[in-house]
Amino acid sequence: MSASAGEALTCQRGEFFLPADVHYLNCAYMGPLPRSAEAAGIEGLRKKRVPIGISASDFFTESDELRRLFAELVGAERPDRVAIHPGASYGVATAANNLPVSRGQNVVLTHEQFPGNVHAWRRKAKEAGAEVRTVMPGSGDERGSVWNERLLDAIDRRTAVVAVPHVHWTDGTRFDLVEVGRRCRDVGAALVVDATQSIGALPFDVREIRPDALVCAAYKWLLGPYSVALTYFSERFDDGRPIEETWIGRDRSEDFQHLVDYQEGYQPGAIRYDVAERSNFTLLPVAVASLSLVTRWRPDRVQAYLRALTAELVEEARALGFSVEDPRFRAHHIFGLRMPPGLDLAALAAALRSRGVVASLRGTALRLSPNVYNDEADVQALLDGLREAVRGR
Repeated sequence: MSASAGEALTCQRGEFFLPADVHYLNCAYMGPLPRSAEAAGIEGLRKKRVPIGISASDFFTESDELRRLFAELVGAERPDRVAIHPGASYGVATAANNLPVSRGQNVVLTHEQFPGNVHAWRRKAKEAGAEVRTVMPGSGDERGSVWNERLLDAIDRRTAVVAVPHVHWTDGTRFDLVEVGRRCRDVGAALVVDATQSIGALPFDVREIRPDALVCAAYKWLLGPYSVALTYFSERFDDGRPIEETWIGRDRSEDFQHLVDYQEGYQPGAIRYDVAERSNFTLLPVAVASLSLVTRWRPDRVQAYLRALTAELVEEARALGFSVEDPRFRAHHIFGLRMPPGLDLAALAAALRSRGVVASLRGTALRLSPNVYNDEADVQALLDGLREAVRGR
């Protein structure tokens, strides 16, 4: 059972199908589907068998509920500022198509950020004759601190767009988006955030950070299906142009009888940016069921649960010679263990695999991404694998 909103969160493994001998520490790769979400998807498929039960209102109600849940997660006052997309890169492309970049300006990115928030900006800058500034991280114990300082320093009066993650997908380095947002407003730059690796597990408040666009794929920390993403757009985009001219994004699209009375106006807020056929009768119920759980658990309680769960792990890993980012510049749901000298990565992977530990090797770091279904047994299996690999050096 889930704890109530005022209680500390307990392990939620019972909400999932994970076997006892699988120690899944890889939510940053793909979140497992909750039991309730699977049931919702199956019910959606069954409805399509005999579609007489699907009414015109069903094209809107599930979408509206998904917007509402995501808006609640990120502190948006208006759910209609949330668009439904097939992936985070779709939201990034929409932002890139509507934000002006001129010759002599620059677009700021972070080093090795996920390509879904890179390619659109490279093309945009190339076509405009603008510069792409890639901000490099620091090294050693000051990695996260230096990276944040360099990011702020890279934003100047010629910056048109800052397109960055909330936490870095390879090692969980956390960026101070409140300060980044403030700096963007000071110089008149737009802020586009990819929070796929944070929303659902780490608090994010659009009222505090004030991004112009915020994209998030649903299949990781939102524990939803693949091919669904949510994008928050600020009022900067209220008169923008969508990638697709969908019928459902137009004014009065709820009135099926008069759809051929073609409307020039759009639905309010960000709904104009929805992907075509957004009313997916299988995927959207899955996403709604998953987000209902995530909003009930609350990201702040998820962080508190994972902080307690991983505290001993981090200390023991450091004693074994692994390095971990300073807590000020990382979250507790995704972080990297950087290898001690001489450690064979293949041997480490084998030691973890033999114990049923599932995690990701990203460069020279072991990326760990636990969630609410993990417990002390998962941590112990990981530590046993780390000890074996270190002994075998």
